[in-house]
Amino acid sequence: MRIMRLFIGCWLFLLILGQAWAGVLTKAELARRFPAPIVVGDKETDLPVWPLFRQNATATELVGYVFESVDLAPIPGFSGVPVNLLIAIDPKGSFLDVSVLSQHEPVFLDGLGEAPLFQFVKQYQGLSLKQNIAIDARKKRAPDATHADIDGVSKATASVRIINQSVLASALKVSRKKLGFAQGRDPDQIARIRMDVFEKLSAAQMLKQGLIQHVRLSNKDVETLFAGSPGAGLDVEATRAPDGVFIDLYLAYVSVPTVGRNLLTERSWNKLRNRLDEGDHAILVMSRGRYSVLGDDFVRGTVPDRLLLKQDGLPIDMRDLNLELRLSEETALPTENIAVFRIISQAGLDAASPLAFSLPITRNKGIVYPERIARNVDFSFRLPADFYSAPQGDDATWRGTWKNRKAELLTLLAGLALLAGALAWQKRLVREGRQFTWFRRLFLVFTSAFIGYYAQGQLSIVNITGVIQALLAGRSLGFFLFDPMTVILWAFVLLSLFIWGRGTFCGWLCPFGALQEFTGKLGQWLRLPQWKIKPRLDGRLKWIKYGLLAAILGSSMFSSQITDKLVELEPFKTAITLNFVRAWPFVAYAVGLLLLSSVSYKFFCRYLCPFGAALALLGRFRLFNWIPRRKECGTPCQTCRHRCEYHAIAPSGKVDYGECFQCMDCVVIYASDEKCAPLMLEIKRARTIPIVRATAEESSNAA
Repeated sequence: MRIMRLFIGCWLFLLILGQAWAGVLTKAELARRFPAPIVVGDKETDLPVWPLFRQNATATELVGYVFESVDLAPIPGFSGVPVNLLIAIDPKGSFLDVSVLSQHEPVFLDGLGEAPLFQFVKQYQGLSLKQNIAIDARKKRAPDATHADIDGVSKATASVRIINQSVLASALKVSRKKLGFAQGRDPDQIARIRMDVFEKLSAAQMLKQGLIQHVRLSNKDVETLFAGSPGAGLDVEATRAPDGVFIDLYLAYVSVPTVGRNLLTERSWNKLRNRLDEGDHAILVMSRGRYSVLGDDFVRGTVPDRLLLKQDGLPIDMRDLNLELRLSEETALPTENIAVFRIISQAGLDAASPLAFSLPITRNKGIVYPERIARNVDFSFRLPADFYSAPQGDDATWRGTWKNRKAELLTLLAGLALLAGALAWQKRLVREGRQFTWFRRLFLVFTSAFIGYYAQGQLSIVNITGVIQALLAGRSLGFFLFDPMTVILWAFVLLSLFIWGRGTFCGWLCPFGALQEFTGKLGQWLRLPQWKIKPRLDGRLKWIKYGLLAAILGSSMFSSQITDKLVELEPFKTAITLNFVRAWPFVAYAVGLLLLSSVSYKFFCRYLCPFGAALALLGRFRLFNWIPRRKECGTPCQTCRHRCEYHAIAPSGKVDYGECFQCMDCVVIYASDEKCAPLMLEIKRARTIPIVRATAEESSNAA
């Protein structure tokens, strides 16, 4: 308890002295990075940016602005320290340069190395804030005015999302303030479609209310567009039949329930809803005539080039859902050409703002190298206010990460619920020793395979040092929200600490701990000689992890560089996050600990793990002594003590919950009438008929 108070006191003292992070660049350093003919101006007073100029004859023209992301969007990474980026944008909102000034992301320090990070940020050069920048695009396309796909970094998905958020958030702040961008809205501060509103309407009524947009172009209308240009008179059919229908187009905001449920059959509406995530939008396109939005060479599932969408001047990406939908019989709308386009929630489409559509029409003149002449037919429509809700409060873009990992999170929650139920009703769990053994084995497989390798949910001392460094710098802890697995696991572990102690995580939910348990059991099965550590030495070795914890926490308050080195005492990043794909010293260390566990059961967990030490200290606030004990435990029975491979039971029979890993072997013994000596003796006594000396009267009566 004294150790815990000491740590808390140190943290509070240094929190008072902590100062916020700030940029590190100077004008001289920027001049070195942006040499002549570029001239670096003085730092602005209203915003921490430096203007960049170029002398053009007698005029001085603005080239752009350069700034540090930590000054404008200090979003902490997983070490608790923000990645600091140098960002330069031109007056049109295009990225001139993005480079890394400093970073403390664990995965890029001695793990993957910094090269993948440098390669990742280099992709922003030449891209524009007017483009929808997507990470980890499955089918990478050449960038255009609407979108740009950039490659992510394997094993660092959450980190690059945080970096991307830092780049865009800081650049948009500068663009709003200095460049007058109206489209730089927060994608979560937008109106949302009200899914609880439905009104029975006919197609005519929806057209009148603006829920369906109708555009009809005759051949004559299109010919008028090209009048006076090289494209005039090239369409022979239009000349021959000027009143003929070029395109009769209907656009419907079909993700609005009032529109979708009235236009589509019930089966088609349900099919559409199953293809849309929360916050997505869908536009139904119906047309007839000579010209189709899809075109003869259109590939299903791609972005159309004959129908474009913008909002506040910002291009919005629409993608074909490749979904066959049936209109209800009452609609009387064209069914010759039907397609539905999806707009993902991350695009930031505001349901309250007008949707500006463009219908490009192209004519070719010439045969060998034809000249392309294009004209646009622009139209828009706005969703009535009854069908959307205004934005409420401040929000953050981490929500998209949670939505994208919904299946993983539900799986994790199901696993945690199963574990909590099993531990809460431990009497049923340990009733059959063999069944308990298999339950534990299967759950540890779930922990290592799903939580560890698949979902990358290994909790670590880095989580704690990240919190400390963020609080010292006065920053938010919102960076955790970019990793929902960590948030949910921490919530469960903190709750379990106050109920059962540190053992719930260390014994059930630590992926590396599960690997150690498997190697330990394998070593026993192979009958490898086991290193039996004497109790006195065991007691001394257990203090090592507290010393390592103190060193790491102390360094996190003064030097993040030292902390980056010390946290490598944990093999979690090597074994779980990077799957042993790392420099050989780190791999040798992690593999060595696993091999050591095969002859000394979970050696690292018991003696070296600083994270386990932190949980042990927090577990001292445990509410229950949940391991059942009998008065004979320790006096005279020593069965559980000798069977405990963690040496967590004293000769007196008292359980040291700070060293208990909740393997529940002693609970199984307690409930077994074949293993628990006091219980076996109690049963034996109950079955024995006592012999009592007969009295003289009883003897005479018997005679």
